[in-house]
Amino acid sequence: MGQVYSTYTTTRRVEFSDTDLAGIVHFSRFFIYMESVEHEFLRLLGTSVLSERDGVHIGWPRMSASCDYKSPAFFEDELTITLWVKRKSNRSLTYAHTIMRGDTLIAEGEIGVACCVCNPGEKMRAVEIPREVAGKIKEYG
Repeated sequence: MGQVYSTYTTTRRVEFSDTDLAGIVHFSRFFIYMESVEHEFLRLLGTSVLSERDGVHIGWPRMSASCDYKSPAFFEDELTITLWVKRKSNRSLTYAHTIMRGDTLIAEGEIGVACCVCNPGEKMRAVEIPREVAGKIKEYG
């Protein structure tokens, strides 16, 4: 078996388009930051947020999302975004996130996703996480 992952960290600089008139990151952008690190994590595992295998489209729709804001972030700040796998089941994952500026906690949140077949023209349905992906993921801690 190859590498197994429970955490992933990346950095992102706050862009002007991320901010409001006061130069503070708009609250909605934190969900984009959390989703972006999830996409990087899935690519690390050898998959994507939407992939096709043998004519079957597999996706990861959101079941839940939350974010608690602790301190403002500003234009040009460099943020460190960490994802860890809080819960793993056969068909779903819950990611926890922290967003930091240096030693300052900016925000923390969670996103719950289900592994689903998302074939065009069909009703979406939850399926087991593909073995080759599930084998690379473990719960943090």
